Amino acid sequence: MTQSHRYDDIIHLPHPISPRHPRMSALSRAAQFAPFAALSGYGDAIEETGRLTDSFIEQDPSAISLLEQKLQLLWEHLSQKPEAVFTYFQPDRKKSGGAYYTLSGTVKKIDPIERKITLQSGTCIPMEALLSVESDLFSAFPMDL
Repeated sequence: MTQSHRYDDIIHLPHPISPRHPRMSALSRAAQFAPFAALSGYGDAIEETGRLTDSFIEQDPSAISLLEQKLQLLWEHLSQKPEAVFTYFQPDRKKSGGAYYTLSGTVKKIDPIERKITLQSGTCIPMEALLSVESDLFSAFPMDL
């Protein structure tokens, strides 16, 4: 005795082909079942959390005094277009902390009111962010510590 099932009458029929709709490619069919990013942006958030930043280094009064002397010398010799190398802190826009950058260039302007240094390239460095300043100009003058 053979068992009958619900779809025995159609199981061996050929696959129907629609005259109106073209057959979908295997790639398109696979894309329907592919995994998707249910949490869009989650990977970026994890990567951002793992990104390391530096802390701002608070300088002691003697280091600040030395920086002020160096900036004073640069300001007095602006007409000579002094070259200098600045190491400064740039706060991070997305999280606490930031990074230290070293930039060299010709000093164009030192503004003691706005407390910023402008280079010929147009880059402005806030004086509060300075960690160090180096220049060949400083070798000709004694520095008080």
